[in-house]
Amino acid sequence: MKDKIIWTFELIEDLPRITEIYLKHIENTDGLYEIRVQQGSDIFRIFCFFDQGQLVVITNGFQKKSQKIPKQEIELALKIKGEYENEKR
Repeated sequence: MKDKIIWTFELIEDLPRITEIYLKHIENTDGLYEIRVQQGSDIFRIFCFFDQGQLVVITNGFQKKSQKIPKQEIELALKIKGEYENEKR
């Protein structure tokens, strides 16, 4: 799984346009995205956001076991994003 995650990160870094299979905006958030990684029946989600349009900042990740994204995972990612943005000011 580690190799698949690294492969997905490199794909996002190298391609000018990424399909929603690998990178998707989380609805009703201010710039939060999820990186989707699947290997067999294992599915992982890694939240991130963009800084200055180029730098991808990874917040947190989890193994997805249901269709719905756990609310506490989104809240944690938004908290980390807010802390990052406050520290930059």
